[in-house]
Amino acid sequence: MVARAFRTEGMFISLQEPSLYTVKAILILDNDGDRLFAKYYDDTYPSVKEQKAFEKNIFNKTHRTDSEIALLEGLTVVYKSSIDLYFYVIGSSYENELMLMAVLNCLFDSLSQMLRKNVEKRALLENMEGLFLAVDEIVDGGVILESDPQQVVHRVALRGEDVPLTEQTVSQVLQSAKEQIKWSLLR
Repeated sequence: MVARAFRTEGMFISLQEPSLYTVKAILILDNDGDRLFAKYYDDTYPSVKEQKAFEKNIFNKTHRTDSEIALLEGLTVVYKSSIDLYFYVIGSSYENELMLMAVLNCLFDSLSQMLRKNVEKRALLENMEGLFLAVDEIVDGGVILESDPQQVVHRVALRGEDVPLTEQTVSQVLQSAKEQIKWSLLR
C-alpha cells in the first residue's frame, strides 16, 4: 500500500491508498470475554496467544460502555452486545467506521433472522455452521462482499440445503463447481 502526502496551507496531510481489504477481524465473545468465534484476516496478531490477549483487552475496554466504537491498539473497533454475546468488527485506524458498522449490523441482523430473534450464546453454539456460512458470505479475506442481511440469510439457506462435500461423488463436485463459476460470471 502506498501512502500519498501533500501540503496545504502549512498543514501536512497524509492519505492512504484506498483498499478493498477493510476488515481485519470479526469476533464474538461471551459475557466473560471468552472466544466463541474469531476470524482474523491479516497478520496483526499472528499467534493464538496474541489473539486471545487482544480479545481480553478489547473485552475489558468495551464490555461496560454503551458506545459503539473504540480506537484500541491502533485499530478501529465497532461493537454491539446482545444478552450474553459481544460482537466486534475490527479494521485499521484509518478505516471508515460506517463500513465496519455495516458489516457488524449485517452479521447481527443475519444471525437474528437465522436464530429467530434469539441471539444468545446457547442458540449461537447450536447453530455455529450457520454463523460460519454467514461470515463467509459477508466478508472474504477482509473484503466486504455483502451488507444486506436478507441476501446473506438466503445464501446461507441455499448452502445449508447442499449435500455435504464428503457425501458427493467427484462428478457432482465438478458439476457444482461449474455451476458456481457460471453464476459468479453472470452476476
